Amino acid sequence: MPELLRALSHRNYRLYFSGQLFSLAGTWMQRIAMSWLVYRLTGSTLMLGVVSFAGQIPVLVLAAFGGVFSDRYDQRIMLLWTQSLALVQALLLAALTLSGRVQPWHLTLMALSLGIINAIDTPVRQAFVVQLVGNRADLGNAIALNSFTMNAARFIGPSIAGVVVGLAGEGVCFLINAASYLAVILALRAMITGKPEKRAHAPAGEAILQGLRYAFGVPGIRQLLILVAAVSFFVTPYVVLLPYFAREVYAGGAQTFGFLSAAAGAGALLGTLHLASQQGVGGLSRLIGRAALVAGVALAAFAVSRELWLAVTALVVLGFCVISIIASANTLIQAMVKDALRGRVMSLFTMAFLGVAPLGGLAAGWVAEHLGPRTTLLACAAAAIGAAVLFVSKRASYSETVGF
Repeated sequence: MPELLRALSHRNYRLYFSGQLFSLAGTWMQRIAMSWLVYRLTGSTLMLGVVSFAGQIPVLVLAAFGGVFSDRYDQRIMLLWTQSLALVQALLLAALTLSGRVQPWHLTLMALSLGIINAIDTPVRQAFVVQLVGNRADLGNAIALNSFTMNAARFIGPSIAGVVVGLAGEGVCFLINAASYLAVILALRAMITGKPEKRAHAPAGEAILQGLRYAFGVPGIRQLLILVAAVSFFVTPYVVLLPYFAREVYAGGAQTFGFLSAAAGAGALLGTLHLASQQGVGGLSRLIGRAALVAGVALAAFAVSRELWLAVTALVVLGFCVISIIASANTLIQAMVKDALRGRVMSLFTMAFLGVAPLGGLAAGWVAEHLGPRTTLLACAAAAIGAAVLFVSKRASYSETVGF
C-alpha cells in the first residue's frame, strides 16, 4: 500500500474503512436534513440548539458506561447491535417525515434515541480500531484514515443532502441513511477477529473511576482531554448556527446550508490527508497547539463575514484545524494509554469531544437568541484562543518526557 494508505493493508481495517465511508455519508445527510427540518418547522435558533443538545447529551452521560462495556465484551458484536439499532431509528424518522406527521418533539425524541445509541457505539468504535491493524505502527495512520472517512462523508453528505432535500424532502435523506447502515453491518459480519481477552472486572462504578484516575493522572492525556473539551464547547457550536447564516445572512436555502457544511468538511478532509501522511507521533502536540490558535481566528473571521466566499474560506480553515486537533489528540491518547484501560479512556475522549458539544450548542443557541449569532461566535472565538494559549503554555511541562 502507498504510505498514505498503509493501514488498508490490513484486511479487517479495509472492510471497516469501506463500510464506514458509505454509512457516514448517510449519517451526514441525516444530520443536515434534520437541522434544516427543525429550522423549517420552528424558525428558532434556540430549537436548533435544543435538538443538537438532545442528540449529543447522552454521550456526556452514558459514554463512560460504553467504555466499560468496550473493555469487557466483544467489541465487534457490540457494534453490530448499535449499528442495527441506528438503522431502526433512521427508518422511524423517515416514516414520520414522509407521512407528514413529524413535529419538533418527534425530532427531539429521535435525536435523543440516536444519541443514546452513539453513547455506547462511539467509545467501542474508537477502541476497536486497535484490533483492526496488526501493526501498532499503523495505528496513527488508521486513526487519520478514520477521520478521512468522516470528513469525506462530511464533504459529500451535506452536498447530496442539500440537493435531495430540495428535490424530494428531508424524509428521503433519512431513508438513504437507514440503507447506508447496511454497509457497516455487512463489513462487521465479514471480519475475522479473535476472542476478547478475559480480565477480572470491577463493578461498573469502580471501573469508571479507575479510568478517570488514570487519565487525569497522566499529564499529557489530561491536557489533551481539556483542550478537546474546550474546542467542543467553544468552536463546534458554529454548526448549530449554520442554518441561520445560510438563510438570514446569505439569503440562501437548504443548498446554501449544505454548501457551508461541505466547506468545513472539505477543510477537514485536507486535514486528515495531512495527518495520514505523518510518520509517527512526534510533533503532534505542537501541531495541536497551533491548530487551536488558528481555529479561534477562523471562527472569528466566519462570525464577521458578510460575503459568502469569505465564510467558505473561514470554514475550510476551521474544518482543517478542528480535525487536526481531534484526530491528533486521538492518536496521542491511543499511543499513551494502557490496553486494559483503553475503552474507558477513549470514552472520556468521546465525552470531551462529542459529549461536551451539546452543552456548547445549547449555550450558543440560547445566547444567540439574546445577543445575536455573530456576537455569540465572536465570544466563542475569544474563549477558544484562550484555551489554545493555556494548552501551549502547559505543553512544555510534559511533551519532552513523552516524546510528543
